[in-house]
Amino acid sequence: MGKQTVETMIEGGKATAAPPLGPALGPTGVNIGLVIAEINKKTADMKGMQVPVKVMIDTDTKTFTIEIGTPPSSALIKKEAGVEKAASNPLQEKVADLKIEQVIKIAKIKEDSLLGNTLKTKIREIVGTCQSMGILVEGMIAQEALKAIAAGKFDSQISSGKTELTAEELKHLAEEKKRLHEEIEKRRAEFEVKAKQMMKEMEGKEPKKIRSAMADVGIPMKIIDELIPPEKKDASAGGKGGKK
Repeated sequence: MGKQTVETMIEGGKATAAPPLGPALGPTGVNIGLVIAEINKKTADMKGMQVPVKVMIDTDTKTFTIEIGTPPSSALIKKEAGVEKAASNPLQEKVADLKIEQVIKIAKIKEDSLLGNTLKTKIREIVGTCQSMGILVEGMIAQEALKAIAAGKFDSQISSGKTELTAEELKHLAEEKKRLHEEIEKRRAEFEVKAKQMMKEMEGKEPKKIRSAMADVGIPMKIIDELIPPEKKDASAGGKGGKK
């Protein structure tokens, strides 16, 4: 009797009466079909992601309330962008582009956990996260997108509430992602050629000096580490000589 809470993880929009949710709800006497339908309605925008769900049940009246947790903003951004990981160097590399409708969608999903007082300010928070991930918004870097939002360029989209894209828009984004990937690969190849040339020119010098020289000319650390792995400190070095 009284209150009972059931917590579980489900795939967005795909809750079923199968384990673990169904068996956990059964003993409470609540209408499982209604609970499942409500959960799927609330998580419809999070398809393909594991979502934390909490069902609070009054076992006397058989009424219930549902709380839906949300994945981190970065996970939602990666899902919308169709990428598995963010850019390793977001200042130099851009891995995908998002339409403002996708940013609005993420802001709505994360609405309760964002700091902004309005949808517009919440959208700006999501754009800020895009910046740290190397994700463009409407073909713009984050700083430009934030200025455009502040200037009211996307007010009509924000007020319309539209969050889904047309097939043509999705096709365009896929082509843009492919183009950005090709740019990254081209830049990487150029950096590798430059790095190998420097290694040849500085042959015989200390690896630490070569690494430093590469970093000074802007070669990404990831490439430097691949070509000249950082020296591992000898764990016993500090103990040599023992007591003085």
